[in-house]
Amino acid sequence: MTNEHKLYLKKIKKNNFLVRLFQIIIIIILIVLWQILADLHIINTFIASSPKQVINTLIKLNNTNNLYIHIWTTIYETIISFTLGTLIGCFIASLLWWNKFIGKIIDPYLTMLNSLPKVALGPIIIIWFGAGIKSIIIMSLLISLIITIINVLDGFNKTDYNKIKLLKSFKATKSQIFFKLILPSNYKTIISALKINVSMSLIGVIMGEFLVSKRGIGYLIIYGSQVFNLSLVMTGIVLLAIVSIIMYYSISILEKRLIK
Repeated sequence: MTNEHKLYLKKIKKNNFLVRLFQIIIIIILIVLWQILADLHIINTFIASSPKQVINTLIKLNNTNNLYIHIWTTIYETIISFTLGTLIGCFIASLLWWNKFIGKIIDPYLTMLNSLPKVALGPIIIIWFGAGIKSIIIMSLLISLIITIINVLDGFNKTDYNKIKLLKSFKATKSQIFFKLILPSNYKTIISALKINVSMSLIGVIMGEFLVSKRGIGYLIIYGSQVFNLSLVMTGIVLLAIVSIIMYYSISILEKRLIK
């Protein structure tokens, strides 16, 4: 490895470190500013809460053995929804790429389903699947599945046609073209779909918990709003932000390994 290459890698590491550092600094500044405004009574703590009240609420939830139950419930539902949405979405996208005729037929329906307000289907889902985890997962799938299919299929269709023609000139089969060219060429597209899917799955789970759940971060938020406990609401939002960050960075780690 040349000295120039070492300096280049060192520069990249330094830049990444500075990015992370400033991200953390911004969060700290916002939290400190929030607390200062609360202490000076510039903001109403009954409406906006404060970092101290959020910490106290977390301690109370932990002391009553309610904290980890709600966190794990949301994570568990999100993982199931995310896994199903990703696998089913990629599978359907592959089928639609494989059969262009069916793909053209289904295309307008995908657009229509994607534009539907999924919350409006909540009461129907509850009636069909019951007021439980099934309804929450179905709600999450409705939000994440269609987006996954559209994004992955779009990536498949945009694969370099000259490369496809080259493989066809060597008499490659459709399965060889798919597994040797289409999939490897769209790793980044699939990873991008995963990043979108994890956030969409989390949104769907929270929406489902608003409607039917008696556990989970979404339940904490909706219960807090019902009893006018805004500290509980803000605590739920903070927990939701932490869970989403952890899941996002988990996908980022997977992305680095797949790209390698």
